[in-house]
Amino acid sequence: MEFGSDYIMFFARWLHVLSGVMWIGLLWYFNFVQIPSMPNIPDNEKPAISKVIAPKALFWFRWAALATILTGLLTAHLNNYLLDALSLGLIGEAKKHTAIGIGMWLGIIMAYNVWMIIWPNQKIALGIVSANDEDKPLAARKAMLFSRTNTALSIPMLYAMVSAQNLY
Repeated sequence: MEFGSDYIMFFARWLHVLSGVMWIGLLWYFNFVQIPSMPNIPDNEKPAISKVIAPKALFWFRWAALATILTGLLTAHLNNYLLDALSLGLIGEAKKHTAIGIGMWLGIIMAYNVWMIIWPNQKIALGIVSANDEDKPLAARKAMLFSRTNTALSIPMLYAMVSAQNLY
């Protein structure tokens, strides 16, 4: 196997897909499994989720979001379509650059939500940082609403990313 530029481009894309699977997988776990299951968990068992499972899952969630964005930008750069995609195809005018650009911008918005809104509010809700007891439910609700927003954005984001492969 030769480790030339083609392999580097492939490996960057592979890392992008790997980190994206982790990020979106955890996003969907939170929204389709953990959050809906919480009302059915006995109160005495909820600390196992909030003190053990959620902090570890949120660690991988936020770092997978960052890794997905960084490896996606790297992949676009190595394949010479970064500016075309970020400009939504206005520079190169290729339909695939418009599609992948929409996916990239949705991913960037989602990663912003993870780091700037969801994570800071989850730290309050989970008691990782000090906060008043009345602030915890508000922070949990805000984190949940932005997580649901990201779940909704993930569908067109994935569609745009995959459809770009079939456009010219």
